[in-house]
Amino acid sequence: MITLPANKAFREANTNRRRIMKLLVIGATGRTGWEVVQHALARGHHVTAFVRSPEKITLRNERLIILKGDAMDEDQLVEAMRDHDAVLSTLGPRQAFKPSSLLHDSALAATRAMNRSGVKRLVILSAAAHFPGIPNRIVSFILRNHMRDSRAMEEIVQANGLDWTIARPPRLTEEDYPTYRSREGAAPKMGFSLSRKAVAVFMLDAIEQKKHFRKIVGIAK
Repeated sequence: MITLPANKAFREANTNRRRIMKLLVIGATGRTGWEVVQHALARGHHVTAFVRSPEKITLRNERLIILKGDAMDEDQLVEAMRDHDAVLSTLGPRQAFKPSSLLHDSALAATRAMNRSGVKRLVILSAAAHFPGIPNRIVSFILRNHMRDSRAMEEIVQANGLDWTIARPPRLTEEDYPTYRSREGAAPKMGFSLSRKAVAVFMLDAIEQKKHFRKIVGIAK
């Protein structure tokens, strides 16, 4: 009999217990979306990357499907997400200081497509600046166009009868750590930044662990 080292045995046991799922990632070519794709594949899941520019993804993996599509096209999303277990959306503003309805429009298309296709689980990225507090009010004023759009997105998500989780991180960084703190309905204390890698880990954990159903969750370092 082969005896595994304790840490290796623990990892292998966790992998064996994990339910392998089919996940649709909207915004997969963005910096946070790409972290979600990589971590989902590393955990053994099947991933469909729904993107405007498939040529930006050079990774090839037998569990990765790359689909070209418009995140605001409901019919395209319905076709893309059929037979999937969950949707993860990491879309962010293309130009944060200019008026935009990207997040609202994509959320409307995605939630309608999910109801049509029967997919119930959604984890979507928002912003910690929606929480109360003077620093957040300052950020909300500076980024008022983006904040208006993301608030409208949140309202759409909450009104569609899905099993949603809205993740609200603070300033995102490119640091290389996967850990995070989370708090339902509020921002973690003294949480001023979070790595994109940690955001991806939180989003996948929420799906795998069946946590934070219909909750807004603050996450931070």
